[in-house]
Amino acid sequence: MNTFTRLVILLSYLFLSTGLHAETRVEITLVDKLDDARGYCIDIPGFQFEARPEDGLQIHTCYSYRGKLAVDQAFDADKISEGTFTVIEFGLCMTAKDPSTDKRLWLKSCDESSGQQFRHQSNGNIESLAYPGNCVTAGEGPSSKGGGGDPVHLYRELTLDNCDSSASERQNWRFRKSAD
Repeated sequence: MNTFTRLVILLSYLFLSTGLHAETRVEITLVDKLDDARGYCIDIPGFQFEARPEDGLQIHTCYSYRGKLAVDQAFDADKISEGTFTVIEFGLCMTAKDPSTDKRLWLKSCDESSGQQFRHQSNGNIESLAYPGNCVTAGEGPSSKGGGGDPVHLYRELTLDNCDSSASERQNWRFRKSAD
């Protein structure tokens, strides 16, 4: 066995044994593009690494049309399959509070609490496990203009509201690795 092969085997062992893995980055985007052909993604207010996670989550024009996923819109697909929606670069999880008192969706340290558990349903809804019958919902229009982009980016509120088939255009979500 040559030195290069030994090095590859050693590095592979170290990489796999430490539990490190490359996350599968995805955007969480509405199936319906509403009023913008670029579509809407779950997003942190602000821009890229200057995002403000303390302001919670919103939906915003997706950035993937630029060729890659934005750090303030990239979620870990592996964690989603386990029921947790983690923004990779910020290491924070989507968190719901009791929707009877606070419908906003927040970002908090990931702690596996019930407010951080969601299920992506076969109909496209993302339902809270802590508050059954409540789904991640894009705000009603019209959209507001953001601070940049060409054309200018748009955004809306993101809340936890009653799952309702009449709101499917604002409650049906999918995951994608790039613009389509």
